[in-house]
Amino acid sequence: MKAVLCREYGPASTLRVETVPDPRPGPGQVLLRVEACGVNFPDTLIIEGRYQQKPPMPFVPGGEVCGVVTAQGEGVSEPAIGARVAAVITYGGFAEAVAVDAAKAVPVPPGVSPEAAAALGLAYGTVLHALEDRGALVAGETLLVLGASGGVGMAAIQLGKILGARVIAAASSAEKLEACRGAGADGLVDYSAEGWREQLRSLTEGRGPDVIFDPVGSPYTEPALRSIAWRGRYLVVGFAAGEIPRLPLNLVLLKNCAVTGVFYGEFTRREPAANRALLSRLFGWVAEGRLRPAVSQCYPLEGAAEALEALAGRRATGKLVLLTHAARPG
Repeated sequence: MKAVLCREYGPASTLRVETVPDPRPGPGQVLLRVEACGVNFPDTLIIEGRYQQKPPMPFVPGGEVCGVVTAQGEGVSEPAIGARVAAVITYGGFAEAVAVDAAKAVPVPPGVSPEAAAALGLAYGTVLHALEDRGALVAGETLLVLGASGGVGMAAIQLGKILGARVIAAASSAEKLEACRGAGADGLVDYSAEGWREQLRSLTEGRGPDVIFDPVGSPYTEPALRSIAWRGRYLVVGFAAGEIPRLPLNLVLLKNCAVTGVFYGEFTRREPAANRALLSRLFGWVAEGRLRPAVSQCYPLEGAAEALEALAGRRATGKLVLLTHAARPG
């Protein structure tokens, strides 16, 4: 099979597509013929050795896949051979085949495309876990999304609306904000402009957002936290800006607010049944037409480095997905 290999830590340009032996499913696993794999910010970290998990070299990056079951390991009866499933994994997805734990494989309903299914796992799974489980967002509240034009940000806009929130999107250019408006944002804030907190204050009638979804980090974290509503919840999702912010904790005291971590990958490992239920809800919303994953561009496996560079450079709007030869038309 063909796979994207990381043989040493470094930038995406060091990745190569090579022919390697097909994997075999171990006990409790199934083998997938990969049709699509989502491209995510953790992929940019794992190939540089900056992620929490460090796979043994060489390894295949890629943490969310959709594919068809072609073989079952010992002790596995479900999912059945021939079933289309999606799974969130740590690495291994940028390939034509991958072995995954059967317990992580979630059935993909009819009518949901492979690229849509591959876009749901990490971005939309992270967001739903963050907004409901960690942020306790309820209908009628105001949600501020930082980095709103990226894949996770777009997911936060869409799911915030499904959960009944008023969503304010923050991004760094007019073009990105227009994409956020198209995704359903009720209000827009350009946080590259001076005085962006005043924009936010005006949009919330001086009250501030109830929940802040932050996958970006410094330099936006402290100004956003200063703007949060009384009893607000600040969700720490990631640090795409590259720097981990240091917060003055007196702000947390003064606003009687909570700063809450969101580690979706560990949630999937510690609470697999809860995660399967979460992903099943997402797939159900897609099948019903309530949710349309914001996939902006698809690449072949050979385009993995280009996709990762676009993501790391914050040039991507929406989700990026790799398609294998099996999944591409023609």
